Amino acid sequence: MSADPAIAVALAPDTGVANRRTAIRPDPLDSLNPEQRAAAAFGERGADGRFRSAPLLVVAGAGTGKTATLAHRVAHLVMQGVDPMRILLLTFSRRAAREMTRRAERLVAAARPGPVRLPWAGTFHSIGARLLREYADRVGLDASFGILDRGDAADLIDVVRHELGLSATRRRFPRKDTCLAIYSQRVNSGWPLERVLQEVFPWCSEWRDELSALFRGYVERKQANGVLDYDDLLLWWHAAVSDPSLAAEIGARFDHVLVDEYQDTNALQAQILLAMKPDGRGLAVVGDDAQSIYAFRAADVGNILDFPAKFEPPARRITLETNYRSVQPVLDAANALIAQASRQHPKVLRAQRGGGARPQLVTVVDERAQADWVIDAVLRHHEAAVPLKHQAVLFRSSHHGATLEIELARRNIPFVKHGGLKFLEAAHVKDLLSVLRWAENPRNAIAGFRALQLMSGVGPTTAQRCLDAIGGAASRLPEVLRDFAAPPAAREEWSGFVEVMAVLLDPSARWPAQLEPVRRWYRPLLERRHDDAAVRAADLDMLQSIAAGFGTRERFLTELALDPPQASGDLAGDPLRDEDYLVLSTVHSAKGQEWDAVFVINVNDGNFPNEYATGRAESIDEERRLLYVALTRARDSLYLIEPQRYFVTQQPRHGDGYVHGARSRFLTHALLERFDRIGPPPAAVDGPAERAVSAPKVDVAARIRQMW
Repeated sequence: MSADPAIAVALAPDTGVANRRTAIRPDPLDSLNPEQRAAAAFGERGADGRFRSAPLLVVAGAGTGKTATLAHRVAHLVMQGVDPMRILLLTFSRRAAREMTRRAERLVAAARPGPVRLPWAGTFHSIGARLLREYADRVGLDASFGILDRGDAADLIDVVRHELGLSATRRRFPRKDTCLAIYSQRVNSGWPLERVLQEVFPWCSEWRDELSALFRGYVERKQANGVLDYDDLLLWWHAAVSDPSLAAEIGARFDHVLVDEYQDTNALQAQILLAMKPDGRGLAVVGDDAQSIYAFRAADVGNILDFPAKFEPPARRITLETNYRSVQPVLDAANALIAQASRQHPKVLRAQRGGGARPQLVTVVDERAQADWVIDAVLRHHEAAVPLKHQAVLFRSSHHGATLEIELARRNIPFVKHGGLKFLEAAHVKDLLSVLRWAENPRNAIAGFRALQLMSGVGPTTAQRCLDAIGGAASRLPEVLRDFAAPPAAREEWSGFVEVMAVLLDPSARWPAQLEPVRRWYRPLLERRHDDAAVRAADLDMLQSIAAGFGTRERFLTELALDPPQASGDLAGDPLRDEDYLVLSTVHSAKGQEWDAVFVINVNDGNFPNEYATGRAESIDEERRLLYVALTRARDSLYLIEPQRYFVTQQPRHGDGYVHGARSRFLTHALLERFDRIGPPPAAVDGPAERAVSAPKVDVAARIRQMW
């Protein structure tokens, strides 16, 4: 359905009244192809004049304009008279929500005067946090609850782990990060703990009872401190809408619920949506089952595969297949790969662009030869006017790029690797945020414990005595801090800390100005604790500039916990934005990106697919989808490189550290027909080849044992 022509009358600037009355701007949906338009305009106006729609699934293949289609649908709803306050737009990153909102607002502004705001656009977790604060009294929460980031949650689990004596057991108990991963998988998948351990963490199965006790203690400690972790935001939201009356009340607030990247949802997220919209009316989800690659985060591809059948009659399915990114030879390879999937929403990507070179399968001797070949090819593209930053080297696992990184550094070729230490995991950033979090929620003993120990002479015992004296009461915090007998070494710092906390606890203090005294107090501590204080101070400058984008301290802390930047560059653009550099990235980090030339390295069985995935059909399917994502990042040139042998760690005794690479089982005859080949072919051509008899075996069991 097109926008109402009456709404499309434009108030053109700098023209006479007559012109303003007659000027007609084009329908924004005219820029879409037929399938995109059908998805954006799906629905109809009822007898009461309100625009409604049945449940809708938009299967958006890679590069088919998913974001544009969803933004046009939001704009179309607004232009059809839907109150923006009654549109809920759910995404998986704050950046995606901003981009979608910006596009929709621009489209609406082109068709009618006046600003448009979409206040309920955000990530699942940020929207969950907002709703839980609004309904806190109905679900038994304190509305001022704090939110633990992943690092703080792992630290709290470690505290409980030590208290239960689980770190002193004869056999090594899982580390804190593994314990948190198990807990997270249990919450988000909805599986019993036994199934999580059996299917995802089999090496931890013997600790079932101890882990259960650990998680009980962890939950009790969070509740005592008035905090939720990242997973709790979905868990509590899910529990809230498990009550039919509350689910109906929350669901009735929104006439339309739109979900981006639906293939990445987990069981809790899918159940929340169905509880809010049990008949599916107004529910539209967009995604691509072929790009579901986050099972390790409990994402369930079955959510998008089974979505139409959840409703009666089934949800309408519209498939987007016109690709605006890649040349057809690249898409032919991607189509041939995903055709092997055992279960899928069928789609065949068609290039909107013409021409294009066939992708290449390159066989090299080893990883050193692989690095040389990739660098030479990158430089050839660069000489052909393709900037380095428009080229990317992708790999299944981060360590696959190690040899290439060394050679790039040796040849003085600039590169950026997506991954490594995340911005919020840096000690100095966590230090400063702990002060803010404690002021925001004095019951947050985890934040207080860290903040107090920033000062000289204050160790765990002193910090705990101070926390015990405060007892979690906000009204007592300034008084106890002033009267507390600080260690002599900390007296000057303590006095400054009391002043800082007084500012932070003053209701009249304005945000983000209250961040500045915290930074001034912390700067001498930073210089004392770190040799590279000037570099770290730049991160705190970045934090200050980001804080300016949030209206309150609570929103700032919440958003940083829910959608943390991967690095400081995520906050203020790329630090190397004025230079040229090659991009190195895991495939998981590359999702949603695109480059002119893409090199996928270590395409061997055991790497692609990963050796730990070869035991289950579901895991093999996900590995195939992961390779599909890698292929569809390429606009013009695509290369798969398969070394005939490569280095692996933790080899059996007397091994030389190398294994002979078998051709990836994904490179079937049908797929190989889509590639030109360079280099000597290995012995096997079709399917997974056996490793050479003389090659040392990979003792996977030993690897797993050594992890703990």
